[in-house]
Amino acid sequence: MGGKNGREDEKQSVELPLFETKPRKGNTAYKLFSLTVFLAICFIWFYRFTNIPTTGEAGRWAWIGMFISEVLFGIYWIFTQSARWDVAYTFPFKQRLSLRYEEELPGVDVFVCTADPILEPPTLVINTVLSVLSFNYPPHKLSVYLSDDGGSEFTFYALLEASTFSKHWIPFCNKFKVEPRSPQVYFSQNIHDGHDQIFAEEWSNTKKLYEEMRNRIEIAMESGRISDEIKNQHKGFSEWNSKTTKQDHHSIVKILIDGRNSKAVDAYGNQLPTLVYLSREKKPGKPHNFKAGSMNALIRVSAEVSNAPIILNLDCDMYSNDADAIREALCFFMDEKRGHEISFVQHPQCYANVTKNDLYGNVARVTSKIELACLGSHGAALYCGTGCFHRRASLCGKEYSKEHKYELNGGQEKMNDGRSIEELEEASKVVANCSYEEGTQWGKGMGLVYGCLSEDIITGLTIQCRGWKSVYYNPKRHAFLGVAPSTLEVALVQHKRWSEGLFQIFFSNYNPFTYGFRKIKLAAQMGYCIYLLWAPISIPTLCYVILPSLCLLHNISLFPKVTSIWFLPFAYVYAARNGYGLAEALSSGETVRSWWNLQRIWMIRRTTTYFFAFFDTVSRQLGFTETALFTLTGKVMDNDVEKRYQQEIMEFGSSSLMFTITSMLALLNLLSFIWGAMKLGLAPEFLPQVSLSGVIVMVNMPVYEALFIRKDSGSLPLSVLIRSVLALSVVCLMPVFFPGNAK
Repeated sequence: MGGKNGREDEKQSVELPLFETKPRKGNTAYKLFSLTVFLAICFIWFYRFTNIPTTGEAGRWAWIGMFISEVLFGIYWIFTQSARWDVAYTFPFKQRLSLRYEEELPGVDVFVCTADPILEPPTLVINTVLSVLSFNYPPHKLSVYLSDDGGSEFTFYALLEASTFSKHWIPFCNKFKVEPRSPQVYFSQNIHDGHDQIFAEEWSNTKKLYEEMRNRIEIAMESGRISDEIKNQHKGFSEWNSKTTKQDHHSIVKILIDGRNSKAVDAYGNQLPTLVYLSREKKPGKPHNFKAGSMNALIRVSAEVSNAPIILNLDCDMYSNDADAIREALCFFMDEKRGHEISFVQHPQCYANVTKNDLYGNVARVTSKIELACLGSHGAALYCGTGCFHRRASLCGKEYSKEHKYELNGGQEKMNDGRSIEELEEASKVVANCSYEEGTQWGKGMGLVYGCLSEDIITGLTIQCRGWKSVYYNPKRHAFLGVAPSTLEVALVQHKRWSEGLFQIFFSNYNPFTYGFRKIKLAAQMGYCIYLLWAPISIPTLCYVILPSLCLLHNISLFPKVTSIWFLPFAYVYAARNGYGLAEALSSGETVRSWWNLQRIWMIRRTTTYFFAFFDTVSRQLGFTETALFTLTGKVMDNDVEKRYQQEIMEFGSSSLMFTITSMLALLNLLSFIWGAMKLGLAPEFLPQVSLSGVIVMVNMPVYEALFIRKDSGSLPLSVLIRSVLALSVVCLMPVFFPGNAK
């Protein structure tokens, strides 16, 4: 009876898809709601256009500035609807995959990228490596590659130590179904209490081995040298000499675990996955194309060693949080009906160190659960640079064709071609040389695209324009977890880099409306522009933060009276935008406070980093010298900073130009709010502007605390207060928009 049921279950499994897509409940209701918002926006545009003050009348240019801002806001809002109208979610069935293809699972190559042993400590890197080495996947079909763009022998040494520790860590994980499989994270949970004695003993022994390994790595880092005793234990250290630097070194490829060799086994005699260290060649004057160049070198080196048809790429701080992540991703690639057209499967960027109320808006749950999911339902999920499974063929430039289906059963021919480790390493060094790409299509039609800070987004777009589809998958248990910025300055610098790179794409030949014309859906083109236009949306935001407050100080009204019927569209758009935004956030798992924190962060981003990104990009397009407002510096978070972060106290602590602008805008709105509130009884027509300034004041409460109340090292320096007051004085005295007082 049991055998019969088993055969029936297997037969039914063959007939069922490996994944399904379900539309979000309430899509129709949202469309009706968004139409009412659009109608209100049109009324606002009509009101602004038909009530422009005459030439010479007070506030004419401020009114025009508000009109232009509201037009731009409205157009941008229309773009955002492309990522909300048809939200759908994907669900894989890994049990069906196991029943159907357990013996035919494809090879998988995992790429982990690091660039600096100081900013990205080797212990952090190897925890990510160990977490992916211990995936719940056949080890002879799994290969892990670490790309070290820093060319550091400390990173190599750490990986060498990890290769030894993996012989104990992998069987421990498999035996006790450990989650997560990053040793640092797992052992910090102290979950051995309450388990049986066998588990407790193995837990203690494995933790001891991990602590000993970590101590050896940290001692080497602190001393600044690898001891001769350690160097003599592995010939790989001979690749480094006194002339080796981060920007000038030859290709280094070392296979630390040869998964082809039956002798490469763990402490229990089980096969180990392949583990490879790569540091591509770098020479002064030779372009290395940053992470895109690193990824392309990994693609070529892995093609020499394992050539798996599926590639997973991760940042070095993004450890695996789900041992079955590969199996779930394969459900999309191996589905009989739709799998052959899928190029990549993108997971959301999630973080392990986010505070309860997400102080710096790092998580962006609404973006992950709604916007990116909706773009995925259009077959145009964004490639975000980490946590992404790729089909090697599509990543290497192959066009999608219904007639030619790229199978996933390749890769093993390389693993079994009979070449020795030395031969594989030498062949890999050749393709990792900086001159290898000269005269080829690498960086253009093959691999990741060069020439843009956001190489991941532009690469995903080019793949989709070659006919492939992409999937966005946001599982209940996050597949990968990284480290989010824990200071405001670092968070803003990160967004400055992102927004600048995204805006570059809009100006380039890869603009979604031209490059993607008739290749991807219009909704997908608009969806890309939600992020590509982060930088220019700073201009109308600055206008809305500055102009109403300045006009209030000069007794100029910019909004209809509260008693006027024309006030209703303004009130409705404001209430609908914030009310629905709050409901959307709560339904996505945020708290009211985290939603409020995000409003603050969005305003700070749009008035500082996005504006700088806009200015830099436009300057570059016009051929002017790019401004140098930021430098990326590594900062170690001390105990005080960590304590304030956990208490959700904003960390300023520097005299950055960003903070001067933020402080000036906060003081401007505080001044106008006080001034407007004092005269509100005699001039009720200013209520909308007073209310707007009041909201901005509430959003900026942490800024006022950092300026006037706090005395810790994370507060704003006196120099920021002085500069912001001087800037405020200049702004308040500007006569350009105010030829006279309102009548």
